[in-house]
Amino acid sequence: MMSQQQNELITQVGPGTKCGALMRHYWHPVALTDELPDERPAKAVRVLGQDFVLFRDERGRHGLLDRGCPHRGADLAYGRLEDGGLRCLFHGWLFDVDGKCLETPAEPDGSVLCQRVRQKSYPVVVKNGIIFAYLGEGEAPAFPDFDCFLAPGTHAFAFKGMIDCNWLQALEVGIDPAHASYLHRFYEDEDPSGEAYGKQFRANSADSNIPMSRMMREYARPTIDVEGTDYGLRLFTLRKISEKHTHVRVTNLVFPYAFVIPMSTEMTITQWHVPIDDTSCYWYAIFTSFGKPVDHQQMREQRLQLYELPDYKPRIGRQNNYGYNITEQKSQTFTGMGFDINVHDQWAIESQGLIQDRTREHLGYSDKAIIAYRRLLLSAIGQVSNGEKPLMWLDPAQAATVRGPATVDGMAPTEGWESYWKEFDERRRKESSWAAHTRSPLVA
Repeated sequence: MMSQQQNELITQVGPGTKCGALMRHYWHPVALTDELPDERPAKAVRVLGQDFVLFRDERGRHGLLDRGCPHRGADLAYGRLEDGGLRCLFHGWLFDVDGKCLETPAEPDGSVLCQRVRQKSYPVVVKNGIIFAYLGEGEAPAFPDFDCFLAPGTHAFAFKGMIDCNWLQALEVGIDPAHASYLHRFYEDEDPSGEAYGKQFRANSADSNIPMSRMMREYARPTIDVEGTDYGLRLFTLRKISEKHTHVRVTNLVFPYAFVIPMSTEMTITQWHVPIDDTSCYWYAIFTSFGKPVDHQQMREQRLQLYELPDYKPRIGRQNNYGYNITEQKSQTFTGMGFDINVHDQWAIESQGLIQDRTREHLGYSDKAIIAYRRLLLSAIGQVSNGEKPLMWLDPAQAATVRGPATVDGMAPTEGWESYWKEFDERRRKESSWAAHTRSPLVA
């Protein structure tokens, strides 16, 4: 059982906290590129309990600055985008993407004040529809050669959604292999050739004619194994169907707070859980296709049915009891909360409270991945406290060796499933128009 002090240690990420010091060793998603439209490419963002302004200048360069103007603290998020930077509305001070003060127009002619002023700025990188920022001090780590970053834009789609609670419980639901058999249980199976595109657990497993919804429903007590990797954890979830066949699901925890999971036979999801502060977070996801190009419009329209702009807040949530319907719960779904698994997850995550009280929990066998992750997290916090680089802080040479990760959702032979998932990953890559040119994550 966890103590209150331990729970605070692993959930608090603001400035001056130990977990916050760990988190500032990594790149963080701070916005979708869609959130900086041409008519107004600037917005306020809050990450790790800090407030920033993100903008794109006339040359197309992205900048992330502290939000309060260094003159007298006015809000730069309302600033004018002009003359090579972002201009404060209060006295017209102008800052470029690097935080350099270009003008202090209210000062007397000949003033050199702007030469002595610099706004705090942060490195920014755009990756397949997501804007990442490095919020720490010193050198930033390199990006790993993950599939979601290597895929061409035609084969990747990015989206996000707000969650009204602590980031850690959002991540822990995502790396819990057992919950899908209950939380996402449907009593009727859709035609996988119909409306399954862009929806998890609604298509058939690979090398199988069994819909995933049926698989999860009828084989609800999986065998779970967890192994350490150079990026975090690899999770194996096995459901024995017969003496000859076993369903294999391979998912991944990418430290510090992402997971990579299969969405269908040709698509994977890489999802980050970014703390806004200690009591709210955003999930950011890149959907990566190894097969045909992604239908960006369809996937966006599907998700905008559940999330509303501009803040990507869920339309169904705490405010309307997650759409709970007792009649539906009796005959159609386990939850009675509709057929979108994002609503189910939102309920599971938020119903634990703004910050889950882990002093009261009783973990079991199915929580193997949760336990393993918490150990990794505590170890990494200790490393940073001792002045060491934590897991997944990568230099360029290391980043080039961290690939994949492989995900599989398929029917394997009971004897030999260990090689099946590797062969499946190799086959999918070789048949892919873009992944065939990348190195397999399973080959040194």
